[in-house]
Amino acid sequence: MTFQAYLDSIKAKTGLEPADFRERADALGLLTPTVPTGKIVAWLMDEFGLGRGHAMAIVTTLRPIRAGGGDQAEVIDKQFSGAKAHWRSTYDALIVTLGNFGPVATAATSTYISLLKGKGKFAIVAVTGDRLDIGIKIKGAAETERFEAAGTWNSMVTHRVRITAPEQIDGDVLDWLRRAYEAA
Repeated sequence: MTFQAYLDSIKAKTGLEPADFRERADALGLLTPTVPTGKIVAWLMDEFGLGRGHAMAIVTTLRPIRAGGGDQAEVIDKQFSGAKAHWRSTYDALIVTLGNFGPVATAATSTYISLLKGKGKFAIVAVTGDRLDIGIKIKGAAETERFEAAGTWNSMVTHRVRITAPEQIDGDVLDWLRRAYEAA
């Protein structure tokens, strides 16, 4: 399911757009940086009957505001500029899917986006025009043909998978990400 498909199904179910959720969340004080993602997810599930993945899609639309302004959003947007823009919807859909594991936060640098469980980094995403590189942190896991050792590519993770088409983010990749999330 694409990120837009998540938003469309949420609108069909609730009649609300992301801006409507933002307005309601702001009125409830849920957009301050100290409010944990899990509290927002619980509110969306309880108040609107959304599933975890759909709630995380809405959280993703709120995240730039929760980050205390546009700084993190701008850094992430730059990662998907120019020749890399076609990867944005794949990244957004990945973040929504990862939300099914539990709360996932992001922290962007100028070269990659960290995926966090609480304060623990479990993966990173680096974007090029040709591919998404997903770095996964699973200590002790043997490398495979597809999941190569990260080596000098990035010392914050143990493995890297190179994604050259959105459909390559399949059950195997999600299984590795789930294992990393659970270990974080």
